[in-house]
Amino acid sequence: MTKETGVAKAGLDRRYFLQVTAAGVVTATALGRGNSAEAEPYGTFTWISPRGTLEVLDDYPYWVGRKMGYFGDLSTDMQPGPSDGTATVKFVDVGQADMGFPSPGVFAFALENGMDLVSVWHMGARDTFSFAFRKGEGSNDLKTLEGKTVLLGSAAWQSITDPLLASQGVDVSKVTYVEAGWPTWGTALAAGQGDAALSWEGLRAEWIATGLEFEYWLGVQHSTFPANTFVVRRSDLDDPERKAFLEEYLRGWAMGMEFAYHNPRAAVEAVFEQFPTLASSLGPELGTTSILQQINVFRGDMEDREGWGWHDMASWQAFFDTIHDMGQVSAPIDAENVLTNDLIGPANDFDHAAVEADADGYELSEDMQALDMAAIEAGLFDAAI
Repeated sequence: MTKETGVAKAGLDRRYFLQVTAAGVVTATALGRGNSAEAEPYGTFTWISPRGTLEVLDDYPYWVGRKMGYFGDLSTDMQPGPSDGTATVKFVDVGQADMGFPSPGVFAFALENGMDLVSVWHMGARDTFSFAFRKGEGSNDLKTLEGKTVLLGSAAWQSITDPLLASQGVDVSKVTYVEAGWPTWGTALAAGQGDAALSWEGLRAEWIATGLEFEYWLGVQHSTFPANTFVVRRSDLDDPERKAFLEEYLRGWAMGMEFAYHNPRAAVEAVFEQFPTLASSLGPELGTTSILQQINVFRGDMEDREGWGWHDMASWQAFFDTIHDMGQVSAPIDAENVLTNDLIGPANDFDHAAVEADADGYELSEDMQALDMAAIEAGLFDAAI
């Protein structure tokens, strides 16, 4: 295969036109599946975002890996997908994409609806999700949200907020949700249309860049639940060639994460080069703040993990047990059956010293070099309640 890391700006451009219904049903009109029959084990391997956009810093390991050649000759593609919060699993299930990046709640939605998907790479070692409040209106006790309104960008995000709130003792039946739309739900909070809004690490810095100044209850400080993860079809893991491809593909992500840990500013520049509009809206300081927030989530307590992407089965099982107790899923979910760490060792099997040398040898722009990293790191949680 030849190296091909294209990005489509206007949505998925191959295989099928899909209609995703509110009930989670996907219907497809076949248009042909590109060249996948000619290039095994995949044609172009497609990763699909859960956000409806790629113009964020969240996916920095991929852009670093692409820039540094860490994906080798793999043919890869990144797609924004629809803004529907559950599309990232629906598209993988029907073969429209090859890997999705759902939150734990959306992954559970997929399992509940009979999608035979498996998590192979746990990006979010810490809980990335948070609740934003207008300044002076926040609380460390989320039970104060009972009787209040929480704004979401997508109705599907209730699968994120309900278990998080329940884990903090909140009676979720007393919380009202309003779908305020992507990307306007934060603006709606500022305008007084609700009492709180779902947010996440990295997005906090992006909201500051648009003039949205909130205070936050932070999951990274208060929650033991997992965050977003990479899922694939179970059948792909049963195919030796596809499994080997996945190991190599995830190695590219792992190397990108390792690089960014050693030189976060260089990782920001890799994303900014891909998306100049994002660069102009965030700038070096907020971009670096955003990526540091996300590195904290993705890295977690690395001394207790077996490498980038490793699943903490106990954390996941606690999440699955909570949503079963709540009735969010009808049957118990065994974490060991739907998560695998089999790919973690091979994906982390790279020359770590060489990647660190790549990071250390990267020549930053003058604007990036001028940043006061100590001040930025000290201010990462200034907005926390």
